[in-house]
Amino acid sequence: MLRQFYDRVIALSGRPAAPYWLFAIAFAEASFFPLPPDALLIPMALAQPRRALWLAALATAGSVLGGALGYLIGFELFTKLAQPIIDFYHYHAAFVAFQQKFAQYGVWIILIKGLTPIPYKIVTLAAGAAAFNFPVFMAASLVTRGGRFFLEAVLLRRFGPPAQAFIERRLGLVTGLFAVLLVAGFLVLKYA
Repeated sequence: MLRQFYDRVIALSGRPAAPYWLFAIAFAEASFFPLPPDALLIPMALAQPRRALWLAALATAGSVLGGALGYLIGFELFTKLAQPIIDFYHYHAAFVAFQQKFAQYGVWIILIKGLTPIPYKIVTLAAGAAAFNFPVFMAASLVTRGGRFFLEAVLLRRFGPPAQAFIERRLGLVTGLFAVLLVAGFLVLKYA
């Protein structure tokens, strides 16, 4: 079933409405959809290299706005479904500890996980459940999702089909290295 979704997404990349689909898939993937927008961004950027950066911006906007929906889902569903269970089993202290850990490390979680192939919806739902600071969540989402999509767009624009093959085979490595560089940059700024 996942392969059928992937094949349909690839087929969408050649249609005139493809940019709308890119935005919609990026939005949905950040909160509930199983396929990443990269599957559409990559063939679109290869087909129209001059529009690669614009397409990355479109994917970023969709993903960040979809992340806001994922946050809301995590926050609302947690409050309505999980909180009564936590109260029933007297796990309030454990949940408060989880919230404190997320408050302490949440920015790093968002920045690092948002770059990796791990589904971003997990991060958005967890941030909402932890009631993480929403403006900080949105800013970190913009940095991490923008970093990922713009990195792909720049590589595809510069190197074309060989970059596509490399990205598809080693997406985790590419985004992982970018995450390491991003974290290193923040550490240098913090301790310099």
